[in-house]
Amino acid sequence: MEHAFHGATAETTCVSWSFDSKLLAVGSKDTTVKIYSLQKWANFKWITLGGHSDVIVACFFEAKQYDMYTISKNGRVCVWECTLEPDDWVEWEPPSKKEKPKDSDSEDDIDVDKIIEKTEKQKAYAEKKLLDSDDLPQNDIEEVSMEEKNKKIKMLGYKKRATFYLADEVHKQSKDAKLTTAAYHQDTHILVIGFSNGSFFLYEMPHANLIHSLSISRQRISSIALNSTGDWIAIGCSHAGQLLVWEWQSETYAMKQQGHRTNMNCLAYSPDGQYIITGGDDGKVKLWNTLTGFCTLTFHEHTSSISSVLFSHNRKFVASASLDGTVRAYDLARYRNFRTLTSPRPVQFSCLAIDASDEFIAAGGQDFFDVYLWSMKLGSLLEILSGHEGPIASLAFNPNPASTELVSASWDKTLKIWNAIENGSAHETVRLTADALCVTYKPNGEEVAVATLDGQIIFIECKTARQIGFIEGRTDLGAGRSKTDLITAKKNLQSKAFTTLCYSADGMCILAGGRSKNVCIYNVKESILLKKYEITQNRSLDGVDDVINRKYMSEFGNRALIEQREGGNISLRLPGVRSGDMASRRVKLEVRVLCLQFSPTGQAWAAATTEGLLIYSLDIGLMFDPFQLELGITPDTVRETLDKHDYAKALMMALKLNEKLLIQQVIETIPYKEIELTTTNMSDVYIEKLLKFIASEFESTRHIHFYLLWVEIILTKYGSRINTALQMPVLLMLQKNMQKKYDDLSKICDFNQYTISYILRIGDLKSEKNVSKLSTITINDESDFSIEELDTD
Repeated sequence: MEHAFHGATAETTCVSWSFDSKLLAVGSKDTTVKIYSLQKWANFKWITLGGHSDVIVACFFEAKQYDMYTISKNGRVCVWECTLEPDDWVEWEPPSKKEKPKDSDSEDDIDVDKIIEKTEKQKAYAEKKLLDSDDLPQNDIEEVSMEEKNKKIKMLGYKKRATFYLADEVHKQSKDAKLTTAAYHQDTHILVIGFSNGSFFLYEMPHANLIHSLSISRQRISSIALNSTGDWIAIGCSHAGQLLVWEWQSETYAMKQQGHRTNMNCLAYSPDGQYIITGGDDGKVKLWNTLTGFCTLTFHEHTSSISSVLFSHNRKFVASASLDGTVRAYDLARYRNFRTLTSPRPVQFSCLAIDASDEFIAAGGQDFFDVYLWSMKLGSLLEILSGHEGPIASLAFNPNPASTELVSASWDKTLKIWNAIENGSAHETVRLTADALCVTYKPNGEEVAVATLDGQIIFIECKTARQIGFIEGRTDLGAGRSKTDLITAKKNLQSKAFTTLCYSADGMCILAGGRSKNVCIYNVKESILLKKYEITQNRSLDGVDDVINRKYMSEFGNRALIEQREGGNISLRLPGVRSGDMASRRVKLEVRVLCLQFSPTGQAWAAATTEGLLIYSLDIGLMFDPFQLELGITPDTVRETLDKHDYAKALMMALKLNEKLLIQQVIETIPYKEIELTTTNMSDVYIEKLLKFIASEFESTRHIHFYLLWVEIILTKYGSRINTALQMPVLLMLQKNMQKKYDDLSKICDFNQYTISYILRIGDLKSEKNVSKLSTITINDESDFSIEELDTD
């Protein structure tokens, strides 16, 4: 830490640096702005700027000078003029230390007459200025000149030049509107201010000339930013989850995005890994593009929280279950709700599952402990599966296309295995050690993993209903302590458990998360922790810190829980509610991992958390991971073999080294006519490695046709020999990247198609015009020639 300033008497609300970083302006809730400096200057003392009667929202310096603007919550803008120019700074020099007398205990050594004489000489020189410099001793001349120099130093100061009240226009529409945020562009002198009623205004400073105004929503504008040129304005509304980019000169939206207003509860990947579907407490289902991060589609038919969402295996529709008692299916081609499934009596659905053929869909109840099975084609209820004695926590269909097996996990400490399509309500029950919270199938469909309330992950073989392993993961979750906890973090750890599970694409690892800031990846076979991810370090969330500072504890509990209400006219809402419009208490959000999903490509995984939707991607270029490496294989030997045109050997050596740039160099050096011969001389192990590399490289390469030739030859010759189950993530990643290239190029080609046809048509017209001119000239020449012949005859 460089320095700490303690001048403010209330909470700090904004800071601003001058253009040369010599001055720092700090605004606070005490309605003042204080000016500090990290360096010591002879002509600077920290200054307090007043003139406001409300909380300071923002403060800004001008470009290349120290003039500034201060803006308060009631819309008042003060323009301050600085008395110093950037070149007027005077460096601070520490005072020279005076030599102590040799005998400090004796006062007899002090020459009083000499001191009096010296003072009289300085006074005479300063007041009358009649003495010549030669008449004074040299030491006296230096001291007097320093006093004059200090008097001539121009100290830093501010003078209020103008005051503007910018909230007058807003108060005509809404009397309760408050200024919430502001941004200033120094080069263009444009000030943008946002209000609590969703309107924002553009002013030209320093005269506050109104340029533009717009109301974007009815929600409070929480943040505003300008780009480097000042043409685009980014506006954020935290309550509505909106992010807008407005081009004020053309009055058009450059970007318009809206997320969930509240927490995301669930997510699901599309079969190709290109899209993610999410559901939230606001009752909305949103479709996100994993490449751009933008929301492309929103469905808002549900009237209550979304508890589960799923993508169909054919990628034609998505399904969602909600606490409003409905299961809805949405068509991704026509963007509409084409199927609504309900139960005979109103039920709050807590989980959802769809079989591998997309024919059947199942949902579990939260208040009635039954599993409901529908036909997607007919939209009719086929079966009600009863047997559980507690809320259904999770459902999962067997991913094997040849199986219709269904498993359900419940709070009654049981896991039930159903085959409802063939045997109706017949099932097999597996007793668990604690309440089941989540269940998921391994990609091959041979086993399931169940998370229980005692912090364990239990692995069960489906055919025999026998437990084949378990993981004790409670200690890996981490012991975060909440503000309201009256017990220690170590004691609180006993209540932690995993609430969401997901297998990796190859089934070798399992991803687990829950009521904690940590996400754990375990090796299924060895039952060991491979990696722990900390999703956030945001200490404004509850449960991030393991220890609460004792200075915040009082005899009444944690002082951080005491509310600060503004104003006296406050309507108290329904007490005891932790979220929603009827919440009376301000409760901090608790850090949680609500849902986890591995991408079908195996290269990424996503998490729905308190911080939003997080996507973690695998970067294979960050580590050296050789494959069957031998002693004589080095990058130099690979290049030497490549120069000898032994392409198959060079490619296999590069795959053994497993260095991305080296493999890319070898592949792109091989002529396209030699691709088939090169792949013929390689074994199946290297072909699978090669296909995986090409699938990942296809996302960023410019040689699209060249890599398509590789893919065509590999799939044509080795398609029947490739293990489809093991290589399915690679094939999905290849399909995803090829689809992305197709989407990008098809837009360009469609746009250029009409341009090319226009150019060709112009060329045809021009050529026809030239031909007509030539024919006219030819006819004229022939007629002239015939007339001359007649004359000669």
